[in-house]
Amino acid sequence: MCFADLVSTNRQPAARLSTLVESVTGAEQFDNVPGGIVTVTAHVGNWELAGRLLANRLARRTHVVVSPEEAPELERWVRRDGEGMRFVPRAHPGVGLELLAALRRGEVVALQADRALGNGGDVWIPFFGVPAPFPLGPFLLAGAARAAVVPAFCVLDRRYRYAVSIATPITVRRGEEEAGARAWVALLESVVREHPTQWFNFFDVWNPFGCRA
Repeated sequence: MCFADLVSTNRQPAARLSTLVESVTGAEQFDNVPGGIVTVTAHVGNWELAGRLLANRLARRTHVVVSPEEAPELERWVRRDGEGMRFVPRAHPGVGLELLAALRRGEVVALQADRALGNGGDVWIPFFGVPAPFPLGPFLLAGAARAAVVPAFCVLDRRYRYAVSIATPITVRRGEEEAGARAWVALLESVVREHPTQWFNFFDVWNPFGCRA
């Protein structure tokens, strides 16, 4: 259901999307954040639905950082620019400077922070009691821009309608980016524990690159 909605909702206007949502909690968190915002989410529920709804509510341009798809011909079905959202490939040259400039203009940068990249930008953090790699990039970006990190999730509730929740902003100071990442992972663990079947993670999160014996 989530994957079917992932395709269909990205082709509908924001006004139509709101009819799929049962509740939104914590939206006021965004109102109390000055300047640019780094919002992080995970491959949980219908993450892009949350992004479109929040972009519409904030009335700020939202830059969604994405990985290049293995099948580029599917892009038009799962991602569509418009209504305040712009998708930015992570491999795009100069993407870091571009996103930093956007945050300094008071715009929003949205990233998924539950999958390691397999490079020097990963940090190992306990996840369900065992260290796992997670990307540090969102927190480095927030620290450089002096922007708050605001976690957001969109999951199906028991009535098969979507519940959007926005958590308390994570303050990231220069030199303390790993502390911000640890706060995020602790929150992610609680969401996965509550909605284990809605976390679309199809590999060994503790050993995603086959490095361990």
